[in-house]
Amino acid sequence: MDRNRLVIIPTYNEGENIERMVRKVMSLDAGGFGLLVIDDGSPDGTGLIVKRLQEEFSERLFLLERTGKLGLGTAYIEGFRWALAHGYEFVFEMDADFSHNPDDLLELYGACLKGADVAIGSRYIRGVNVVNWPMGRVLMSYFASKYVRCITGMRVMDATAGFKCYKGKVLRSIDFDKIQMTGYGFQIEMKFTAWKLGFKIVEVPIVFTDRRLGTSKMSGGIFGEALWGVIRMKLKSLWTSYPKMHRQRGA
Repeated sequence: MDRNRLVIIPTYNEGENIERMVRKVMSLDAGGFGLLVIDDGSPDGTGLIVKRLQEEFSERLFLLERTGKLGLGTAYIEGFRWALAHGYEFVFEMDADFSHNPDDLLELYGACLKGADVAIGSRYIRGVNVVNWPMGRVLMSYFASKYVRCITGMRVMDATAGFKCYKGKVLRSIDFDKIQMTGYGFQIEMKFTAWKLGFKIVEVPIVFTDRRLGTSKMSGGIFGEALWGVIRMKLKSLWTSYPKMHRQRGA
């Protein structure tokens, strides 16, 4: 069984998307990806669909079921711990709703093979590549990333991106117990921590397409957590010592 690449997908009420997504990931690169679904007790039966598909993909499809909506960040951290415990060396984050094109997993993997420690599927590295979002949401997302760059000094164009590949050594270097944000701010905090540790972050251009099925989980509270959380994160970093072993020149 290949223990090299694992895609982690948190779900809540993604019954309309999850089977197509599972089958697509399973088909990539001659079956070279494993897939871990972390479902937060979806009342629409998302977990049941995954369990049915496990009969077909028993060696590569895995499911962690949780009792309720516990937050995006806690889902990913649980997934990261599971991936490391099972020996995966390339760990991917991706949404279930096809806003992230599964074919781009190969591009992120390729970037890590070429030297990136973290590869980000970036909407903003070459202009603005977002399809079917209202202009207000595009502007909010774009300027949120600009805000993160201004506050942190981190040179990442798409700081809020949720489509990524981490090398295992990055995840092993991060103390997950110290990651505080649980919503979309979690994506910023993980990138910032990897950057402060000196890991090489590379942005890979993608086209982000808004979901066609299901309901978005974005809310004002999630945005507010990221807004104020970035300031707290930056201030905390001023009194935090980061190991120098991974420090990159100019980081």
